[in-house]
Amino acid sequence: MLTSKVAKRYAQGLLDFTNETGQTAAVFSEMKDVKKIMSQSADLNKFFLTPYIDAKKKIEVADQIFKDFSVSSQNLIRLVIRHGRENQLKNIAQEFINKVEDINGVQRITLTTATQLSKENLDQILRSTNLVKEGSNFDLNLNVKPEILGGYILRVGDQQIDTSVKTKLNQVKKDFQLN
Repeated sequence: MLTSKVAKRYAQGLLDFTNETGQTAAVFSEMKDVKKIMSQSADLNKFFLTPYIDAKKKIEVADQIFKDFSVSSQNLIRLVIRHGRENQLKNIAQEFINKVEDINGVQRITLTTATQLSKENLDQILRSTNLVKEGSNFDLNLNVKPEILGGYILRVGDQQIDTSVKTKLNQVKKDFQLN
């Protein structure tokens, strides 16, 4: 997923601040909550994206929703809304999470399959590649997409292994068109 420059800059600013004040772990947890809330609430997203609602009202609502958060997180949310960037709030939270996980050496892995996998199959796929560092921490995101027909697509960071049947069929189709 491409992240906007705005999200990266706000996230980096927040990370720099939390590192200086020693609040990185607490804010990390709160940013996970922000991401979860923004992902699950379509009404909240619509509210934040409504242009005719002024920033003061949006800040009041955000203060109520995020009232249990640290002062640092609340101030970031207010700042984002005041600058009219509330549509980037989820992306900022995700980018902050990514930056903290990078510092902690956590690999982000996305595995897309045609059907749900057993634990044994999942472990076998992860062991079969040299992209996943042995003994490392990782954040695994599983996607089931029947349209890939079979096989799997493994994405680790910016590298990808695509063994899906759909990709192989498309390659055969291209080969026939060339000949």
